[in-house]
This record gives sequence, C-alpha cells and structure tokens, in this order.
Amino acid sequence: MHDILDWLSHHSFLHISLNRWFIAALITVLGYIIVMLVSRITAKQLRKRYAPESRPLMSMMAAALENTRSWLMLVIFAAIGANVLGLKDRPTRLIGYVGAVAAALQVGLWLNRAIRAWVDGKLSIQTEKTRNPVVMAMLAWMMRIMVWATLLLAALNFMGVNITAFVASLGVGGVAVALALQNVLGDLFASMSIGLDKPFELGHFVNFGDISGTIEHVGVKTTRIRSLSGEEVIIGNAQLLSHTVHNYGRMDTRRIVFAFGVTYDTPPERLRELPDVTREIVERNDKVRFDRAHFKKFGDSSLDYEVVYTMLEPDYTLFMDTQQRINFDLVERFAEMDVQFAFPSRTLYVAGTVNTTTRAEGAHDTVPSS
Repeated sequence: MHDILDWLSHHSFLHISLNRWFIAALITVLGYIIVMLVSRITAKQLRKRYAPESRPLMSMMAAALENTRSWLMLVIFAAIGANVLGLKDRPTRLIGYVGAVAAALQVGLWLNRAIRAWVDGKLSIQTEKTRNPVVMAMLAWMMRIMVWATLLLAALNFMGVNITAFVASLGVGGVAVALALQNVLGDLFASMSIGLDKPFELGHFVNFGDISGTIEHVGVKTTRIRSLSGEEVIIGNAQLLSHTVHNYGRMDTRRIVFAFGVTYDTPPERLRELPDVTREIVERNDKVRFDRAHFKKFGDSSLDYEVVYTMLEPDYTLFMDTQQRINFDLVERFAEMDVQFAFPSRTLYVAGTVNTTTRAEGAHDTVPSS
C-alpha cells in the first residue's frame, strides 16, 4: 500500500500528481454514491412509513428526494473534487460556476417537486364542494416562479454579476412586458378572482349571454364549458367575468310562475272557483310548495290567471314532469267544469242596419241611413 501511494505521488498527469487525481476521483465517486443511496433509501422509507394525508410534510420530502438527478449530483461532486487538483484560478472558477449551476438546478428540481406534491395533497384531501384547483394552481405557479428566480439570482451573484443592476433592468423590462401582455395578464388575474370568489365550480351549470352549459375546466387563461348542444365553448376568463353569469348549480329551490286564460263567457261563479281548483291540483304533487293563484287581469281575448309555486328540488326534469301533470289535470278538471281555455280571437259587433235603395233613372243619389 505504501508503494502504491509513493508511486502515485511521484507520477503525474497533465502536470498534476496522480495522488491528487485519485483523491478527486474518490471524492466524486464516494460523494455521488452516498448521496444517491441516501436519497433513494430515505424516500422509500418515508413513503412506506407516512401516508400523504396524515404527514404531508414527509410526503413532500419524499417526492423531492425522488427527483434527485444522478447526472447533476455527479457534476456537483466532480466540481467539489476538482478543488483538490490545485488548478489555476481561472479553471477553478469555471469549474466552481458549473458546480454552482448544477447545485441550483438540483435544488430547484427538489423544491419544484415538493410544491407539486403539496398541491396534489391539498386537492386530494379537500372535498368536491370546497376544492379549488384554480387557486392551488395559481399558488403553485407563483411559488415556482419565486423559487427559480431566487436560484437564478443566487447563481448570478456567485458568478460575480451585479444583481442590483440586473434586477433594475428586469423591472424596466417587466413594465414593457406587462403593457404588451395586458390581455393575458387580465385573464390571469380574472382566473385568480374566479378561484378566490368562487362564482362557480367544476360541474356547475351556468348561463351567460347566449351560452348555456356545464363548467368542465377553469384554467389560468381560459374556461371551458360544455354547451347543451354538445360542443366545447372556450372563453377567456376576463371576458367571462364581464358578463352576468347565472349559476344554476347552486339552486336549492326553483320558483315557477305560469299563466292560463279562460274565455269571457265563463260564468262568474266558475271564475271564483278556479283559484281553489288550481291550488288543489298543484298540491297533489310531491316536492311542491304552493304559493298563490289569482285572477290577474282582463286580457284582449281572455280572462287571465297567474299561478306561482315552488319546487323544493332544483332538478329541471323533475320540474317539467310536475308541470306536465299539472297541465293535464287542469285540462281534465276544466272539461268537467265546462270551462274553456281561451285562445287569441276577435269578435266584431255591428250596430244598427244599413238600408239600400235602388236608384231610379234620373233620380238623385241618396245617402243610406243607418
């Protein structure tokens, strides 16, 4: 062993003793093997012992360690081992810069995977009603930007770049970019507003303008809606929030107003009976709360009634089935009462008679009297 060490110390490669090359290689290989083994074993044990729901921090740590890149670790330890070679200042600085960039990339990858694991854990433990993927996506996006920006500035500072001047230039460039991308930024902040205020959620049925459909996806820039006719409608978030949105997904009850008219020749006693008859017919149905029925007005060709009731469940099909039964019962009951539904009509009344005379030859014209 002494002879080997002596031989290494008396021989060189590229004017560097083999002894230093051996120590540099030993640091690189041992450091790489130890870190990779420790990271993989630790991640495996954390996954095995801790459930993501009970210990989210351990789950984030395991996810981060699983994202350890072997080639980056090899570059990092190679840069560390190169310090013992005794190179000149410039090569040493260059190798240090490479190692610093590799370390910054690896730290960024760890934090990026930890943030993703945190978001996935939050969305998995929240209920369908309270989950908010838009807010979580926005928070994750902003945290990733902060992480990579911080690591970039740290790497530049290590390389001797003037960070103050660099940040100032970024600020001026950021104003120009913001002006150029104001529509994109408008949609971005609109998505944050949707995520925080929650005017609607995934699966809700909404209506705005001439569009009606179910919310399928709320993204950073656009919202996707599956319309009633089947096609997918894609609209910018800022444009969507500029409309008045009717959200039927949060309906608890459904208030129904309908009207009917009867003919003018209906006897007065029958007219007085119709509100009670209508009330009886409406109250036969389940999940219905009757409100009122009134003789509302004298129409052009009918005596008009207005009926109001409330469906205790918002389901539209249930409402249509109930309304259909009410209509059938009204037709049958009115037929039994000899009451006729009115339809648009017009009656012409002619007052008096018109006398016609035959004009004799040579007689003067006469004006008909009525």
